Amino acid sequence: MSAPGPLLRVRDLCVTFPARRGRPPVRAVDHVSFDIEPGQTLGLVGESGSGKTTTGRAILQLQPASGGSVRLLGQELTAMRRADLRAMRRHMQFVLQNPYSSLHPRMTVAQILAEPLTVHRSVPRERIPERVAELMTLVGMDPKVVHRYPHEFSGGQRQRVVIARALAVNPDFVVCDEPVSALDVRTQAQIVDLLHSLQEKLRLSYLFIAHDLAIVRAVAHRVAVMYGGRLVELGDAARVYDSPAHPYTRNLLDAVPIPDPARQRAKLAEAAPEPQFRGRDGETGPCVFGEDHAASGTPAWHEVAPGHGVSCRFWPPGACPGQELPRI
Repeated sequence: MSAPGPLLRVRDLCVTFPARRGRPPVRAVDHVSFDIEPGQTLGLVGESGSGKTTTGRAILQLQPASGGSVRLLGQELTAMRRADLRAMRRHMQFVLQNPYSSLHPRMTVAQILAEPLTVHRSVPRERIPERVAELMTLVGMDPKVVHRYPHEFSGGQRQRVVIARALAVNPDFVVCDEPVSALDVRTQAQIVDLLHSLQEKLRLSYLFIAHDLAIVRAVAHRVAVMYGGRLVELGDAARVYDSPAHPYTRNLLDAVPIPDPARQRAKLAEAAPEPQFRGRDGETGPCVFGEDHAASGTPAWHEVAPGHGVSCRFWPPGACPGQELPRI
């Protein structure tokens, strides 16, 4: 299956959770739009609660969307019947955050990897053991250990099994939701290298969800920054990191610790005091916009450079009289 243009096209995607216990409905994803090209990685970053995981789940139709369009390989997913959507799941897969909880503890690795092959009838039944061995080799593991259970492996090995399971049906698009956050630094680097090599070998496209900006910089071609369910900046990774246009993006980058203690102390000493703002749920917190974001509506989308956009009422710099872009 192929289609001209982007592999994935998301337009005005919205997800609203209903009111509970007297609290108003929550718009977790608010008119999010982006494209992902074949063989490309889009890094989706933002603080906890910004809507990153909900966006990934809504794209895969694991979370019902309240509005908008999701087209994969030219096919509209949001309006698909269940049978057609099941067939499309061969083209899109999910790598979950925690390898310790995402593998069935009573199934062997062979059974775990054979399950999607059986469900989607990807290979003849007699070829399943051979395909399982191929998948183990693909992710850098010895096929001889397929009869072991998940608890017999380290965290990094379990995540390799999770990746192998996602690749079992030869998908075109994979959502990686914080795939290395539960691992130590050395193992993180190994998994990132594995994802790189698999992308080059299989021409995979990734939506890489993370809060660790250093990891995202290492894997992403383009970066989308989320705040309060909205995209506030989107562009090529190098440009977003080297010339961030939105104050929230600057905040995220400023929050990355520096491994030199002296430089880190100097950086903290230079930090400006934190003004306050009223968030979408009425709580007060650090201001990244310089005014009440919820009450003043969604800022317009400005093109900073070709392929680099920002949603900010303080763009261009100096749009707010008498002050620079807010910085925390």
